[in-house]
Amino acid sequence: MARAPKILVAGAGIGGLAAAVTLRHVGARPHVFERAPELRAAGSGLGILSNASAALRELGVDLRLERYGQELRRFDISTRRGRLLRRMPTPDIAAETGAPSVLIHRADLLRALLDAAGDVPVTLGAQVSDFTAHPDGVEVRFADGTTAEGDALVGADGLYSAVRRRIAGPEPIREPGYINWLATVPFRHPAVPTGYCGHFWDRGRRFGLIDIGGGRVYWWATHNRPPEAARSWTGGRAEIEELFRRFPEPVRSVIRRTPEEDVISVPARDRAFLDTWGDGPVTLLGDAAHPMLTSLGQGAAMAVEDSAVLARCVATATDVTAGLRAYERARRERTRLAVDASWQASRSEQEGGPLACALRNARLRRAPEDVLREQTRALLVFPGLPPARVPDAVGASLPAPAAERPHRCGQPPGH
Repeated sequence: MARAPKILVAGAGIGGLAAAVTLRHVGARPHVFERAPELRAAGSGLGILSNASAALRELGVDLRLERYGQELRRFDISTRRGRLLRRMPTPDIAAETGAPSVLIHRADLLRALLDAAGDVPVTLGAQVSDFTAHPDGVEVRFADGTTAEGDALVGADGLYSAVRRRIAGPEPIREPGYINWLATVPFRHPAVPTGYCGHFWDRGRRFGLIDIGGGRVYWWATHNRPPEAARSWTGGRAEIEELFRRFPEPVRSVIRRTPEEDVISVPARDRAFLDTWGDGPVTLLGDAAHPMLTSLGQGAAMAVEDSAVLARCVATATDVTAGLRAYERARRERTRLAVDASWQASRSEQEGGPLACALRNARLRRAPEDVLREQTRALLVFPGLPPARVPDAVGASLPAPAAERPHRCGQPPGH
């Protein structure tokens, strides 16, 4: 490539902004287009787990998320009565790899990404309606009649991606049949120490209570119900209180302390894995490419991984299209694993029958530590960025990331 490519990014969520950060870092020229008229973080808390931190670190990007959230220090899974089933090795693996897992509010994560994106342009109120690939790149058309041209288009526009629909056509949404409730609230309790993440399992319902720093906790709850009922829930906090009234005291207290208007309801949804993410100068990223259920907490982390791999592949390709295909090849099997594992974990965790739940709990409690640790490592250890020269793309001329640029003798990198 004789010049830095202009990469159009559809969507200013976690995936889109992470792509903007990493592409800018390798010397490309990203431009983000967001359909909403303003940037605001719908949702609640989430985890940027150690695999995502490691992916950014390998590229030379440090978001310093510990300033915005809380590093995970303890992860317990218990019964609804509070009996510990297993203390998970997630914090230990983060310590081994030197890549922290950070519990954070979505708004704080987006602020960190925007800070890191610097002068990357973000155009609001720009809803993608169509695009056309041509020999020199791609033209994107928006709902208001405006257009934009670039060397490539990255669809990072979420579960209902307009870019994906144009690539794959109409697709069904998968609905496993339960509802998620989410909220963030100021809360302190002796049973919720710093860096704590606690899951409580019952039959057909679960509760999560997570310290995200600053005296705040993020909580989530699930309950089995038919997809239509999960989609159309109009209940209130009292219903949630009743469903979880037999759970341990921290759970009951945090529900009571949450203003009713702060509770968000989301039906559980994903899509079947898509093998083909793009063609020519177009690809997908994050939930647009591989939406997954939340059981393993990997949705945001996989989007961040995507962004790091995309940037490396674009930066080391002789042309943008070769870089996009290299990115897709590098990501396909790992994200397929995450989608499938999240679906299977969800089925197990949402079991409703007493015998099935007893067997589920017994399997977790009795699993050998080395087996559990290896299963956890499979997702939490980032497999590494592609080589600096991808097989079909040699001789790229984009600037190297700041951490990789040669420096004068006696001076630190960046000077």
